Amino acid sequence: MEISLENTIDKKINYLLKDSSILGTIGSPSSTIELALDVLESSVTRQLVGELAIFKYLQDSKNHYAIAQIIEIALKNFLLEDPTIKSVARKRGSVNPISGIQDVHVGKLLCSAIFTSSEDLVEPSLLGTVPPTGTYVYQVNDNILTTILEKQKNSLFYLGNSYGSKTKLPMWFKHFDYGESGAGEAYHLGIFGITGSGKSTLAKMILTAYSKFPHMGLLVMDPVGEFSKSFANDYNNNTDKKYQNYGSNFSMKKIMKSLNKEVLAINVRNLVLDRWTLFEEILLQSQFFHQLTVNGANRRFAVDALIPKLRNKTSLTNLIKRESFDLFINELRKEEVQILIFSTPEPRKRLNNLVSSLDQKNLDNLYSQFWTPICSLFENRQDALTIDDLLEKFSWKLKPLIVIDLSEQTAHRMQLKYWNETIQSLILKRLLRGLVSLGEKTWQKNTSLNTLVVLDEAHRYARKDEFTDINLEQLRLTLLDAVRTTRKYGLGWLFISTSLSSIHRDILQQLRIIFFGFGLSLGNDLVTLRELVSDEKAIDLYRTFTDPASSFNTKTRKYSFMTQGPVSPLSFSGSPFFFNAFSPNVFMKENNLDIME
Repeated sequence: MEISLENTIDKKINYLLKDSSILGTIGSPSSTIELALDVLESSVTRQLVGELAIFKYLQDSKNHYAIAQIIEIALKNFLLEDPTIKSVARKRGSVNPISGIQDVHVGKLLCSAIFTSSEDLVEPSLLGTVPPTGTYVYQVNDNILTTILEKQKNSLFYLGNSYGSKTKLPMWFKHFDYGESGAGEAYHLGIFGITGSGKSTLAKMILTAYSKFPHMGLLVMDPVGEFSKSFANDYNNNTDKKYQNYGSNFSMKKIMKSLNKEVLAINVRNLVLDRWTLFEEILLQSQFFHQLTVNGANRRFAVDALIPKLRNKTSLTNLIKRESFDLFINELRKEEVQILIFSTPEPRKRLNNLVSSLDQKNLDNLYSQFWTPICSLFENRQDALTIDDLLEKFSWKLKPLIVIDLSEQTAHRMQLKYWNETIQSLILKRLLRGLVSLGEKTWQKNTSLNTLVVLDEAHRYARKDEFTDINLEQLRLTLLDAVRTTRKYGLGWLFISTSLSSIHRDILQQLRIIFFGFGLSLGNDLVTLRELVSDEKAIDLYRTFTDPASSFNTKTRKYSFMTQGPVSPLSFSGSPFFFNAFSPNVFMKENNLDIME
């Protein structure tokens, strides 16, 4: 028996339901975990998988509204399952009046959110009973969601449409502090999918959502330069068709300006390195010692012998001065130093002859070509910041968005020929440890750092297997420790990776919100996916995602994602959600991002 709708919210929702399409009715068998949908004949030819549906039912003498996503459609014809009829169908192709006429389409509903109304307030509830069979199931549209989520409208953000639907999927991204729109603690997030699945553009959308909060900081570690290009507008106005891809017109620089978010784009040239350990490792990786015939393990012996003497007589910022270089060479000429580098006489004699015979021209060349490029990274330069000064910005009331370009291409463009993954890991480790230390200090003051760190290409550093390189291994351990301890500091992490199975299990278990893009349905990635998402029907729907690269043109290309976690007001039950991400232009329009040309 239908209950009369009395309060204002009920009347609004009831009015909207009457104008919405009826997809079917609740069927049997159904449970509070999974509901059966008997699809109406008028809807069997529609694309239903991924569609959002809503039905009204009575629970505890109150009207409740359940929002669910259709994750499967099955066709059943019980008469055709009879062996005799099957043999007839095999010969004739169809059996009248059974084939087609007796078909029944049954769907599976995965309930994600339950709401109940009280006066003009909509409150979350739960599916505590199973509605009767025959209960109408309606198609959800934007107007219905707007009415139900009226009180949350200022917190909503849209990344795309519900999978297989034109309905916008409402999401919310809460900052990590207390107060309005705050989560009260940091969230760790993950975006996974193969190359070309739309990960980077989705990450930029999420960054935009968090950038609405002026007191939330964002730090992007960019080891391949993808984000740095977007903020620098390197390809936003490119007319060459080969560069016009999904995210090519995603101007983060303009978006941040419209949100009044301070943006800093940093590379190794405007970042002052401030640790002797960094200088030691970069010197080891460079060709400096090779020019002096010191190679292999002897380089480490040379560093251990010479750097303490430098530290006693000069500072990091003064290393670039000629007198520091001369001091280094003079120390290298001393016999007691050479003995520490080479234990046998022959190579020691070779080194001594070389450094003793260096004329002014050779010294000038060694200084300008090899010493200066390294030491310039530690010099106090105009428009350059030390790492401590840079990180200190996240303790301000109004926090910036900072992108640090650590890509090999940028380093080589700056003629840093010695740049490699080890140097990259050293700087990343310094940044991460500095952030964790800053987070601990703010926590001790009973405040929140309220900052999200984005790490692109996370599988390079957060993998489950140990590194043989000690610096990469230390970085991996730093990340592992950080995800376990920094939530209470208000310091969250967003890991972006092409591989799911290669990421350390402890990190995956700490992720509160995860986005799964195309390409994780094979091998170890699928095994890991099943461990993270227990609903096998959801996994089956995920595996139907099409490769974006298989589309005929960019206009029809779809970037599909399955998401899990409290990323939407419709997902508080913990069920996975499926959506197709917006193109950049639609994203900006739907979220009212006014970009001034």
